[in-house]
Amino acid sequence: MLQEGQEPLIFEVMKKALQLLRNKFILATAIFFVYTLFLDENDIFTIFSQSNKLSHLKEDKNKMIKDLEETQITLKKLKYKPEVERFAREQKFFKKDNEDVYVIFYE
Repeated sequence: MLQEGQEPLIFEVMKKALQLLRNKFILATAIFFVYTLFLDENDIFTIFSQSNKLSHLKEDKNKMIKDLEETQITLKKLKYKPEVERFAREQKFFKKDNEDVYVIFYE
């Protein structure tokens, strides 16, 4: 237990903190860091949010680049008449006049 004249540890820590806060340079630096981390327009939460959005946009960009490449390959193939017919039958489910087309979807 505490002996007479001894203060608890929390009081000693608080006294040291108050001594540090009396120093105007340390106080100004602390206020500056609190302001820039939490109150500024570009605070820490905004930076994390923007970083998260950027990573999602990069993923979307990569996906769109991949889709664009596939579309360009398909477009090059469609320059030939047999490919146009194959594409229309397989992708767009077109049919000739004298035939029936049955489309089966698996779930």
